[in-house]
Amino acid sequence: MELKQAIQLISTPHLDATTPQSWADLGAGTGLFTTALSHLIGKQSTIYAIDKSATGLQQIKTRVDISLKTIQADFINDELQLPELNGILMANSLHYVKDQYNFLDKMQHTMKEGGAFLIVEYDTDRANQWVPWPLSFIRLKQLFEKLQFTTIEKIGETPSRYNNNNIYAALIR
Repeated sequence: MELKQAIQLISTPHLDATTPQSWADLGAGTGLFTTALSHLIGKQSTIYAIDKSATGLQQIKTRVDISLKTIQADFINDELQLPELNGILMANSLHYVKDQYNFLDKMQHTMKEGGAFLIVEYDTDRANQWVPWPLSFIRLKQLFEKLQFTTIEKIGETPSRYNNNNIYAALIR
């Protein structure tokens, strides 16, 4: 996926491009969606890019008016020291979490009032070696409803290169 496609996939009017914000990108990898997010939030915002791979984190580039903080850590098992966040981005990383309910419940407590999750996932419930705990949009909606979120909306969709399913983006508030 190219940066332009990633920006388009996660673009939503609910992302505030006018005020500084703090976001975490859990499982940032080489930062495609970290960079996309940096184009959609306000100047002087901070993004905490978290990944196990130091090599991947070193490749991340954001807008010059965004503060990027890279943290080499296992976002699932390590205790993350993060400030209160406006949002958490998980692009193709939630499917690595076995206990998604408890993980998301823990992570929602790191967010400010009105905070949001921005999720990008494959729209499938069929596991494989690369997607061990898949999360179709229907299952994602059920999961976040169980966590008492009231707004769960699909904001984008694009075909996947790897299977017959789509990749979707969802904003949860």
